[in-house]
Amino acid sequence: MDNKKAAEDLTDYFKTYFGNNLQKELLKAPPSTDYVLAPTTHLIRKRREELDIHKAMEALQEDFAMTLMAQRVRDKELKEREVKLKEYLRNFNAFLQENKLKNVRALKIAVKERELARQKAGNLLILKQELKALTKERVKIAALVEKHEIYSRFLDKVVKASKQFQEAWQVMSRVDTLVQTREELLTSIKQNQECCETVRTQLTQYLEQNEDRLLHYNNRLAKLHRILDRVHSETMLWESRWAHIQNTATTKTMLLATIKMATVNLYQTTNKKAQDGWGEVALKDTLKQLDKVQKFLSNLHLYLGEGQPSTNKSTFPTLTHLTLNHIHTLKPLTKD
Repeated sequence: MDNKKAAEDLTDYFKTYFGNNLQKELLKAPPSTDYVLAPTTHLIRKRREELDIHKAMEALQEDFAMTLMAQRVRDKELKEREVKLKEYLRNFNAFLQENKLKNVRALKIAVKERELARQKAGNLLILKQELKALTKERVKIAALVEKHEIYSRFLDKVVKASKQFQEAWQVMSRVDTLVQTREELLTSIKQNQECCETVRTQLTQYLEQNEDRLLHYNNRLAKLHRILDRVHSETMLWESRWAHIQNTATTKTMLLATIKMATVNLYQTTNKKAQDGWGEVALKDTLKQLDKVQKFLSNLHLYLGEGQPSTNKSTFPTLTHLTLNHIHTLKPLTKD
């Protein structure tokens, strides 16, 4: 990339140099005498000019190469200096940042230490006050200990006099146990009394409710007794009616059976005496049997009634009609 750029710079340089200088040299040169000189001389001159130009170009190329090399060295030095400066700036910025962080940490530590010192000063003041209060409390406790020393001596005497205890703390423990047991017993007695009161109240309410319920049931029982008496009276009435109905039904059934037997006998008698042949009729069909008997009696009446008075002509039909009506009256009772 650098060689290509150098070649382009060299080309531009030669174009600029020869474009400006050669034109000036040609203008300064004497008028051409080529038409006088021989071709060989002219060729030699041209070659000499070409060599001069070539040497000038080589000199210029060497000069340009040296200048380019010096420029590259200078660029390299500048780049190295730039890298060093960047590294220096980076280190310097890191140094400044680190110093800034150190300052911030130092400020925070200083603030915390001042706050801690303030808290410790406050705690120290509180501890001094507590120490003063504890000192006063210690004096009071010492006075109480001195005042209650008599009880300690008394407990020692009790321990010496007792065979059950060997130390004073055993006596105190026993007393605490007895006091606690007494409190528990009192609490239990109080709870039992409350339970008794509650049960007594519930019993009173239950008795009142049962009295009301018993009164209600007594009233209901009296009402049911009245209903039972009325039902008994109605039952006796209907039983008497039922007995009357049964007696009436029995009488009518017997009468019906008698009529049927008489009808069957009458039918059989008339059937034997009939001359035209009636055909068979079922024994239970009483109505048809009576119809047959009535027909027979009618025929007999017509046969015998030619010389009889008119008053006797209607005897048989009237009797048959009454018998049929009586059977129709008794028929529903036989079904029941």
